[in-house]
Amino acid sequence: SNSTTVAKLMLPKIPFIFKTAAFHTLSLSETSSKWDLKTELTVHLLRNILTGAPEPLSKTQKVSLRDPGVKANMWVSKVTMPKPEEDDIRQALFKSIDELKEGDEVYTQPELVSVEAEWQGFRDQAGKEGSDTSLSESEKYENMMKEVKSKATILYLHGGAYYLMDPASHRPLTVKLAELTGGRVLSVRYRLTPKYPFPSALLDALLAYLYLLYPPAGSLHDPVSASDIVISGDSAGGNLSLALLQLLIQLHRAAPAGKVPTIAFNSRTVEVPLPGGVALASPWTDITRCMPSLHTNAKYDYLPSPNDEDLYKFPDCEIWPADPPRADLFCEGSAMCHPLVSPLAAMNWTNSPPVYFNLGEEMLADEAKVVAQRMAKQGVKVVWDEFEAMPHVFAMMMEGTPTANLCFEQWATFVKCVAESPEKIHSVGHFITAKKLEREEVGLQNLIEMSDDDVLKRMKDAREKRVKGF
Repeated sequence: SNSTTVAKLMLPKIPFIFKTAAFHTLSLSETSSKWDLKTELTVHLLRNILTGAPEPLSKTQKVSLRDPGVKANMWVSKVTMPKPEEDDIRQALFKSIDELKEGDEVYTQPELVSVEAEWQGFRDQAGKEGSDTSLSESEKYENMMKEVKSKATILYLHGGAYYLMDPASHRPLTVKLAELTGGRVLSVRYRLTPKYPFPSALLDALLAYLYLLYPPAGSLHDPVSASDIVISGDSAGGNLSLALLQLLIQLHRAAPAGKVPTIAFNSRTVEVPLPGGVALASPWTDITRCMPSLHTNAKYDYLPSPNDEDLYKFPDCEIWPADPPRADLFCEGSAMCHPLVSPLAAMNWTNSPPVYFNLGEEMLADEAKVVAQRMAKQGVKVVWDEFEAMPHVFAMMMEGTPTANLCFEQWATFVKCVAESPEKIHSVGHFITAKKLEREEVGLQNLIEMSDDDVLKRMKDAREKRVKGF
């Protein structure tokens, strides 16, 4: 059971937990002036776990996919998004990948498959109507829609380094967003690496986007207007959200001047519009892991530091090493700097809808800063919230703290504005101080001093080092 697994994991950590608590209480830790006790314990415990001896990838992946169950405050309706008879969205993806290549990037060509997802919403009537066990998925969806107050629809792409977790693991986060927005969430169970490397997840995400816009026969939902859709994700899900956005922008760039791109989908030729907005939490935009904050912000984070030997630490199992072997879990080594693999390398975001960023003063901060700054310079509306001394995806890890609550409120406000009052969205950046949560305005075009050429050189050097080491 989940409780037994947690107990086995935590018991050996009890002395470490007591030591960490003591150092914080006595103000002996370097972060005690910035963190409350819950944050101190969470970050140190996660760091201790993540830097321990690695388990086989197959085992870690399996544990992360255990369903924790549907809580009383959640509506969850499980659906399968059927693959279309046509192969057009698959071919459109491959064409865009090839158009964005810089040289000899190699990638696999995944099959187009049906994809599972969950409609998720906040259940305000929890416990008043009895158990859900007798309800069909369509009845759950209908009941969920009775409580939806906003036309905002979040297409959620979960985090987990592209090889961990699924919509079930992220229900507390996504249902919280549904509650605060009054909207609903379609959370996608995209294919996980290393068995399904790039661009499998991106193909699944594109299918999910079109599924929202043009539901096939038998779907639970009515067509959703693109202007009501916010693509959202945390960490690797932030990467996938940006990759999907860049893919959609590329389809528009490649279309005839003044025309919206079209595609064959379920026996129809349909337009492929841009979404209303994109909302990102601690996005992982650089698969090469080359930016300075991976080292300079390490004291505030729990992520493992970049290490060329990382891939060789995993014990062999049925899913790793890949067959044939490759240099990276997610993609072929040659593709690590491709804009749809590492959106940090995407140079053109012109005509993008508004984009929201929330993140901590974390190890992935620099790569987010480059992307946000580049967008702002190209005229994209960017809303930026950086929280002082906070770690990666802190709102999910420390739900209920004042900092996490503020983060969720800002995130939800952006989503609601996209769907209900987009004219109110204006570019603005804030640095939110630790504990006091005071907002200090920051210039979006001055988030980081690093040229695009320097960024690309760092990425290419890191890629070459990884490929040679492999």
